[in-house]
Amino acid sequence: MQKRFGLARALSKSGYCSRSQASTLIRAGRVVLKGRIVRDPEAAVRMQNGRLADRIEIDGTPVGKALPIYLIMNKPRGIVTTAFDEKGRKTVCDLLDLGLPWVGPVGRLDKASEGLLLLTNDSEWASKITDPSTHLDKKYHVQVDCVADDNLLAKIVRGYADASTSSQRDIVARDRLARDREDLRAKAARLLHHGDKNSWLEITLDEGKNRQIRRLLEALDIRVLRLVRVSIGSLDLGDLEKGATRELTAEEKRLLDGEISK
Repeated sequence: MQKRFGLARALSKSGYCSRSQASTLIRAGRVVLKGRIVRDPEAAVRMQNGRLADRIEIDGTPVGKALPIYLIMNKPRGIVTTAFDEKGRKTVCDLLDLGLPWVGPVGRLDKASEGLLLLTNDSEWASKITDPSTHLDKKYHVQVDCVADDNLLAKIVRGYADASTSSQRDIVARDRLARDREDLRAKAARLLHHGDKNSWLEITLDEGKNRQIRRLLEALDIRVLRLVRVSIGSLDLGDLEKGATRELTAEEKRLLDGEISK
């Protein structure tokens, strides 16, 4: 069955480049659709079973369906999670081996965060991984500037969604969250270990709100010292070196596919 998409989106779905990169190419007059130059990123294109049904050329070269690539990266701190940064900062794509086809990050880790990041040219698969309705668990190891106790862990899970708090500190935290107009909470939280002045926590999320852990802990007047994503669903970061990337194994991909199709 054929479906119609805007030209920029069709190029992204084919795995050629990101949607924003496609829009830039189109407006520059470098894209030919069915024999004529098209400068409208929303020009209609037919696709069938994930493949382009209309002939498209970029700089004279026909565009086809790219072979899907699924990568896992151990993102270092200080790197921007995007395919291109208009400010010229180093991005996760700058860490990839030369010669790889275009891939883009699946979801985001903010610049100060690190750990497991997926990259792919399969936009439909990426959308399923990031879709909140899949409730795919994501685990983070978080170092905080206090010695955590059971009371703090309970607050992280509760998220201050109700008005039952009584202390002034709790009320301030609840009001901070209320100003964001979002119910920020974790699915689970446990203490990994602690020292005299700080702790490492494992926090599990099953949704992906912007800077969710940092905003929640900030509302609790707790500073995040480090934040490392260690797993997405059944996929663990393991011993992958910082800044390194590898392809998902067939079994890892199969397990993830099963989890996002439930």
